[in-house]
Formats: sequence, structure tokens, C-alpha cells
Amino acid sequence: MTGCGKDSAKLEVNSSIDRLFTYAAWADKYDGAAHGVPIRGIALAMNEPVGVIGMICPDESPLLGLISLLAPALAMGNTCVVVPSEPFPLSATDLYQVFETSDLPAGVVNLVTAKHSEVAETLAGHMQIDAQWYFGSGGLSPLIEKASAGNLKRTWVNQGKSIDWHDSQQAEGKMFLRHATEVKNIWIPYGE
Repeated sequence: MTGCGKDSAKLEVNSSIDRLFTYAAWADKYDGAAHGVPIRGIALAMNEPVGVIGMICPDESPLLGLISLLAPALAMGNTCVVVPSEPFPLSATDLYQVFETSDLPAGVVNLVTAKHSEVAETLAGHMQIDAQWYFGSGGLSPLIEKASAGNLKRTWVNQGKSIDWHDSQQAEGKMFLRHATEVKNIWIPYGE
């Protein structure tokens, strides 16, 4: 679909499957923490889903980039509006068929194939979207951050820096889970 060689395509598919397994394993392990406080009590930090996350996926590594963004968001319980790679959206549309026939509830993943520049401002300014992630190559980070300011939407943008989606140090891990959650602190007093 992207014009790359067979070995490169196989590597991207296998890496995508591995990344899905990684975040499936994290789904019940990225929980909160208990913090001691200076007075009698304890503070519980609870991780909760952000809500609805808009995602504009990278053009490079269209399947692995999409999975690297979508999997942690779903593992943490979010709903996603996903704009796949602009030049190579077919891997996302084929993946969507898998979602439709799986146990994923309807409406949890919403796929929008469009030019990134045409939907970025609309997604960022939409009042029903709680966070906007942008990892495209079109330099839309400033536009997204500006459009998101009006409704205090959380943003996570690449600021024009590309990511090696095959490198698990850059494209996988707790940083992705952290951006897919909000921390709610609960103070519980105890003692005399």
C-alpha cells in the first residue's frame, strides 16, 4: 500500500502486532499510586481516561504510527477520533474492518480520512473532544495548540520533530500512557 519493500512491510506489521500486545498488557497495570502527605492522611493518585482524544497520525509508518497512538489511548479507556496517514490511509481503513468484527464497542474508534490541514483546526477547536494529539508531517502543531486554547483542550504535538516509530524508546511506553490519562487526587484523612 505504501510502495515499500516486502521486508519493510512485514517489519511494520509485526511491530504493530507487538505494540498491540504491549498495550494490552498495560491495560490493567497502569493504575494510580498512594502518596504520603505531611499531615495525618494519604493522597491517592488515580489514573482516569482523558475522554475523547482526537489523533492526527504520522505519514511515515502509517500502520505502526496509528497503532502506537491508538493502542495506549484505548488501553486506558478513551474514545478516539483518528485521522490516519494522509498519503497512505488504506492500512487504517483495513484495520477498521478488524475493529468492526472484534469486541471493541461501536463508536470507540472513529476513523476520518481527510487532509490533515483541513481537519486539524476543527478537531482542535471541537468542544466534545477532550485532547488533541498531532504527529503529522505538515507542521500543524502551532495551529492545533492555538485552536485548542479556546476550550482548554490538552494537546500533545510533535512540533515538527519526527519519531522513529520502530524504536520502542521513542514510540512506546509510559509517556504514551501518561498522555492518555488524567490524574485525579483524592485526600483521605485518618488518625486522631
